[in-house]
Amino acid sequence: MMVSWEHLLYFAIASVLLWAVGAFAAWKSKTGVAYVATILGLLVFFSFIVLMWISLERPPLRTMGETRLWYSLLLPLSGLIVYSRWKYKWILSFSTVLALVFICVNLFKPEIHDKTLMPALQSPWFAPHVIVYMFAYAVLGAATLMAVYLLFIKKKAIAEEEFTTTDNLVYVGLSFLTIGMLFGALWAKEAWGHYWSWDPKETWAAITWLAYLVYVHYRQVPRHRERLALWVLIVSFVLLQMCWWGINYLPSVKGTSVHTYDVSE
Repeated sequence: MMVSWEHLLYFAIASVLLWAVGAFAAWKSKTGVAYVATILGLLVFFSFIVLMWISLERPPLRTMGETRLWYSLLLPLSGLIVYSRWKYKWILSFSTVLALVFICVNLFKPEIHDKTLMPALQSPWFAPHVIVYMFAYAVLGAATLMAVYLLFIKKKAIAEEEFTTTDNLVYVGLSFLTIGMLFGALWAKEAWGHYWSWDPKETWAAITWLAYLVYVHYRQVPRHRERLALWVLIVSFVLLQMCWWGINYLPSVKGTSVHTYDVSE
């Protein structure tokens, strides 16, 4: 079966409805239904990505629209992982809403998906680099939501278990962020002959990685300020957004960065 961008609507409706059922079931403490519905939604949406992969004859990872597909998939996946570990009822609702946002952006702003890839993107390291990074972004997004909840919504004192949940999400996200950077270095070596060249994208990736590392180390400082740690986490996520898509709007990037998403390349 060959699919095009226009088919996204049908797969998205089915997926989001299933994720919504899973989120509702989680609030009602119906764990089995939450698992089944969320997993089915993931399978439906992943099938669209696979069919797009086949239709394009390349991984759908080149444009911002294509990476948003992966983010829409990996958000509910990371939400399900968090739910299965800590049973936070709100996490599936959060991941569903965010996935819906990215899906709507793609529906209302469709992009041209060319089958061709520039030579640098034909490396075998390209797909794992981007997929690992997308999963890291999704997990770190969940950690940021925890930080916002603890800072601005929760009225009582922060429980250690809640901070531990936030820490664990950061550990997982930072681990995948590190793996993604290593894959990116191997890709850069094969494509451009250098593991690291301080391209604007690489520079912001390093800044983001260091920011999360600051959070991890600051949490180990005796008698550290918990609210300050949460602010560090939020700032780190803002830097991550700059690394992901913000650099595309910097004048210094135009014509110099090899990481800009330009379908005309």
